[in-house]
Parts: sequence; C-alpha cells; structure tokens
Amino acid sequence: MPRPAIDDVEGAAVPAGVRVFDAHVHLFPDRMFDAIWRWFDTHAWPIRYRLHAEQVVEFLLSRGVARFTALVYAHKPGVARWLNGFVAELARAHSQVVPLGTVMPGEDDAEQIVRDALDAGLRGIKLHCHVQKLAADDPRLDPVYATCASAGRPVVIHAGREPSSLAYGLDPRALCAAEQIGRVLERHPRLRLVVPHLGADEFEAYAALLERHDNLWLDTTMVIAGFFDEAPPRTLFPGRADRLLYGTDFPNVPYAWDRELKRVLSEVVDPAARDAILWKNAERLYDG
Repeated sequence: MPRPAIDDVEGAAVPAGVRVFDAHVHLFPDRMFDAIWRWFDTHAWPIRYRLHAEQVVEFLLSRGVARFTALVYAHKPGVARWLNGFVAELARAHSQVVPLGTVMPGEDDAEQIVRDALDAGLRGIKLHCHVQKLAADDPRLDPVYATCASAGRPVVIHAGREPSSLAYGLDPRALCAAEQIGRVLERHPRLRLVVPHLGADEFEAYAALLERHDNLWLDTTMVIAGFFDEAPPRTLFPGRADRLLYGTDFPNVPYAWDRELKRVLSEVVDPAARDAILWKNAERLYDG
C-alpha cells in the first residue's frame, strides 16, 4: 500500500551563502512523468510536486538550487535514444541542468546507444535495477560499465534494495545486494559508480565498500528525510561526507522540496563537509 505523505512546511529558498547541486533530480517527457506518477499513486506515495520538466527547472532555480541532474531511465527497449535526446535538449536550453543518459541493458545496439549519448555531451548513464529487472552485476551491463569507464563518465545505478515494491514485477530485495556492486567495482576498477539512497537498506555493507573502493559514491536521496523506517548510521551520514552527494528525487517526493536540505544544514556542522555533500563532490564527479 502507498505510504502517506508528510505535510511539512517548505522553505522559500536555499539559505544565502549555501551552494546546492542536487545530484538526483528526474526530468522526464510529460507523458512519462504522468505514467510514473500514476504508478507512484498506486504503489509508493503521493507525489507532492506534479511538475513537468520545464516547471521543475523553473521551480528549483527560483529557489536557489544552482545545479541539478536530469536523470531518466529506460523501462523497455527502444526508448533510450528518445530520452537521451530529451535531456540533451533540456541541457542546451538550461546550463544549470547536468544531463545523464540511459539505456535498456541487452537491447539491440546498447553499447552504441551509450557511446552516442556520451559523445552528445551527456555526463553519464542512469540505470535502475528495479525498473529494468536486472542485478547490478548482470553481464549485460558490462559493456555499459566499460564504455563509461573508458570515457571517464559515471554510472548512477539504483542498486539498493529499497525503496522496494513487488509492483515492479519482482522482489527487489531478492534481486539486489551490496556484494553485487562490489563485484562490479572489482571488474571495472576505473568506473566511477554512484549508488542512490545510501545503498538502502544495506548501509553497513555500502560503508564497507566505500572503504575499499575510492571510485564509489553514494547519494542521500530520501534516506535522510525521516520518511522511511530505517535511518543510516551517523558513521555513513554525515561521517563519509567526502563520498556523499546530496540528492532528493525531486519532483517525485511526498514532502517539502527542502526537507533533506534542512537535515544536511542542521547535522553537518563542519562547513567543508557540508559544502562537499551539497556541492563539491557532485561538481568534481560531473565536471572532472
């Protein structure tokens, strides 16, 4: 059953003097956003901000979010090039948008789709194990990883078990495991890999992976919002500020746009660590 929303008060803007790079914002074509929101209404949580792509860009910029990703994911073969073209066009219109492409692993010409996306200026590739119904260490992903590693561009992959739903047509808790990411990093040591949601719910396992692999990052998306039952240990957030990216899942959230930003500002007291999470780590990852 869907989780209830949180009716919290939203802030008017990012506080003065704070730089924010939201590394987990979704920007889909209108009809895909509409379909995703219908799925969320039935299986996940109510979407507070039903904003289409251009409205998302306007909303975030007007509130002082200086940069943010455009994340998409292909749910079936044949849509990746369309989605990649869509985010590329958004980035051409808005310099603050950092576009990532996608591919459906195993589809015809998947490797070329990735190459074309990166050649067109997209800053990495987004994958989603739950939606695409494959484990992070599935061999079909190796060409994607290898191509991105060779180009020096990151892969963002929802490889954690949570948020979980059987409505994906499988059990994400049976599909996903932190050890799979470990195998990917061992097979592709030059690959820069980002796992959203702090790897929820295998927090300790992902903290251990951070110790062993300096090419792994985690983003904070939704896990520090107090929306889910299990919270990450402080040794991970904010303890590993050097390897964390601030992310929100905007606009697909059931609470105020800045709920997680307030948490970072209140709990990360060291200015350098705060700036690393909110800005520098993402800047280095996507601009490097």
